[in-house]
Amino acid sequence: MKKATLILTVFSLLIPSLYAADKAPTKNIVETAVSAGSFNTLATALKGAGLIEALSGDGPFTVFAPTDEAFAKLPKGTVEDLLKPENKEKLISILKYHVVSAKVPASKVVKLKGAKTLNGKVVKISTCEGVQVDNARVIKTDIMTSNGIIHVIDTVLLP
Repeated sequence: MKKATLILTVFSLLIPSLYAADKAPTKNIVETAVSAGSFNTLATALKGAGLIEALSGDGPFTVFAPTDEAFAKLPKGTVEDLLKPENKEKLISILKYHVVSAKVPASKVVKLKGAKTLNGKVVKISTCEGVQVDNARVIKTDIMTSNGIIHVIDTVLLP
């Protein structure tokens, strides 16, 4: 009797999680990044560049998303300078360098040597010491969103 109760308990715990795994993500890339809490600088930059609407659209997109710590590694004053209206085009170029116009999961990223970004330039991808995109290390992969996928990186990519 105890064995049957244990089996039923295990199944009752597993079944809801199986259904949850089948649900498609409901938040887009921007909403997912904002709710994560570790991409505040990226969200501010996207807003300053006027890219919120574009990355909230249908996609699909792959975003190599630098964390707040990645932005903090830039020389002092760099983010503030990029957010100035006179530097908007440069900011747009940098941010678009983090975006590929396709949904590319980690299993495919590791097979690539490079990927063309929305700013027209190609980011170099290597797998020598973990997965690297240009000089940034990928620290978390495959964050699924309704319009694409996010891979978290530890350094801001500069075209």
